[in-house]
Amino acid sequence: DLTGLGTPFDRDAAGGYVMSREAAHSRPRVVRVKGDQAGREIMQSLIAAVRAAPSVQVAEGVMASRLEVENGRVTGVWLERADQASGQVLLRCKALLLAGGGSGGLYAVTTNPPRIRGQVIGMAARAGARIADAEFVQFHPTAIASGEDPAPLATEALRGEGAVLVNAAGTRFMVGIHPDAELAPRDIVARAIFAETQAGRGPMLDTRAALRAEVLTRFPAVAEACARAGIDPVADAIPVAAAAHYHMGGIETAADGRASLAGLWVCGEASSTGLHGANRLASNGLLEALVFARICAREIRAATAVAVDQPIVALQFPVGGDNTDPQAVAELRQLMTKYVGVLRDAAGLRQALVGIAALEAAAQSDAL
Repeated sequence: DLTGLGTPFDRDAAGGYVMSREAAHSRPRVVRVKGDQAGREIMQSLIAAVRAAPSVQVAEGVMASRLEVENGRVTGVWLERADQASGQVLLRCKALLLAGGGSGGLYAVTTNPPRIRGQVIGMAARAGARIADAEFVQFHPTAIASGEDPAPLATEALRGEGAVLVNAAGTRFMVGIHPDAELAPRDIVARAIFAETQAGRGPMLDTRAALRAEVLTRFPAVAEACARAGIDPVADAIPVAAAAHYHMGGIETAADGRASLAGLWVCGEASSTGLHGANRLASNGLLEALVFARICAREIRAATAVAVDQPIVALQFPVGGDNTDPQAVAELRQLMTKYVGVLRDAAGLRQALVGIAALEAAAQSDAL
């Protein structure tokens, strides 16, 4: 289906898809575009399809802020400006699909856009929807530790091609931890990299022997990120860090994509389907983003009256509203990374709760 929408997946001489092997997979099964461009190219294809669909109205610079619920049923969504403070406007609907991403931006080190901070999950929780497995946050082992926000991703396909993880002393630390070494499940590799970081041993991804100069042409996103950071992956190993990457938990949904609140469906990272357990298999995010999107669309069509042509919705936002305090967000992200990150314990979680309560109290006093 994605190929039909124009996504230019890599092909071999016989016309078949070129597959990569990623962590915890038993064989190569991950399609790719120019090595590490699949995500970008899939997004471009889907964006073009949405813009071409006559039944879709795109409202840019707008964000959802809360759900309208009447008698246990979602009947609308409150919207506000995303690019500046504004009042809210209610958009009523027969059915609502939430597809607003996960929570990676709650962490100081993440591969997600930092503006994605679990707001959709919070909206649903405040409206009374059940939340499941909220603690199931996956950390990608090999974000490039260059100080960028979000952290650029050193794709797992690099390790599938033979790149190895070493520390500052040049030791391959994964060999003694798991039989699959660098291709062990993500949680195991992430914990090992985090431990090396905490011990001051500087974990790095070494592509030199496996790829040599080919890393520059076969993995252009990695090459660009390294160039921005002044790293030469042909001559040097790439410093890496574990980064918040994917939220398996979220708004509890049934097999048909329905949430516990009537009139509400959820797909993608905001949902908690149980499909991934506590540790999503690499690249299986497409299962929720595409397969469950289609399931939700079919269920919404079956549950609502036959659509008729509707006029374009004109959104007029009243003045008012508050801007988010960037300093409070920065403090929250540091708290989450320090105490609710790759390794957690009771004492750290208590510290996080104390810090979050202090931020909440300060926000409430500022609002008075």
